[in-house]
Amino acid sequence: MNEGTTMPPSNTGALGKSSAPGEHAPREFAPPEPGKSFFDAIEDNKRNSFLLLGGMSALVLALCLVLGYYWGIGYYGLFLGLFIAIPYALISYFFGSNVVLALSGAKPLEKKDNPYLFNLVEGLSLAMQVPTPKVYIVNDSALNAFATGRDPSHSAIVVTRGLLDSMGRAELEGVIAHEMSHIGNYDIRFMMLTIVMVGIVGFISEIILRTFLWGGGSRRRDNGSGSALIMVLGLILAVLAPIIAMFVRFAISREREYLADATAVRLTRYPDGLKSALNKIRNHYKPVKNATESTAPMYFADPIGKKVAGMFATHPPIEERIKRLSSF
Repeated sequence: MNEGTTMPPSNTGALGKSSAPGEHAPREFAPPEPGKSFFDAIEDNKRNSFLLLGGMSALVLALCLVLGYYWGIGYYGLFLGLFIAIPYALISYFFGSNVVLALSGAKPLEKKDNPYLFNLVEGLSLAMQVPTPKVYIVNDSALNAFATGRDPSHSAIVVTRGLLDSMGRAELEGVIAHEMSHIGNYDIRFMMLTIVMVGIVGFISEIILRTFLWGGGSRRRDNGSGSALIMVLGLILAVLAPIIAMFVRFAISREREYLADATAVRLTRYPDGLKSALNKIRNHYKPVKNATESTAPMYFADPIGKKVAGMFATHPPIEERIKRLSSF
């Protein structure tokens, strides 16, 4: 199939139907957990994600204080940290999505190239009540997709060639609804800010470690055992902070995936389509060639193929996602 193809493949038997995207028999949803409503599950995920990001903010402040102590400027380290962090954050926030698209090898897609996909995106954006995002394609046989941008007005949905070639109507709708949910729930902004903060944590930690190695703060070490202890604790924090930040980032990513799955079901009212797409990705898994450690959390499914779980995983297990969808 080339980029001029106008519809997904018909090998599933469902694509030849003339029904518009999103037309499925209405379904009643069971609560995600006993005693919880569908919307309770969404609110739980939102709250947990904000708590995690708050913890990362506290970590940045702690590192700034350590930097101030090492440089002998005390609490002015907070202002120094802001002086370093704000320009970095602004550049990353406003231009980060362009960098992600470039790193992923994404190419813009026009409506004439694939009217079906554009109609699907437009219909789901109306259902989500957000502006229609730009659409990009990555010429990769892997089955995957992601959304990026700083807000719904500056957003994009990216799909791989493999996804378009392999998914049926309901499956593709489920995947696009998932990515549209990331846009409508402002997950794209949230993840962009998280990536920025992880970068800031790593940058400040690197400054602290280099300051220690170059002898900075040696006068502090000579001031007594108390100062030496504080410096050792600061050094330990500088070493552990980037690792902690990555764990927090992975946890945030996993929470947002569950939230996007739940919101996608609300949009399509057809969880079986999303479940089938997840099953197909699991059974025909291929890593995305241009995916990196930095961009991996943005994808619909783990694009790197890490054989890890728990705190080290960027995505929840597909089996767990299917299990939760089965409760709707």
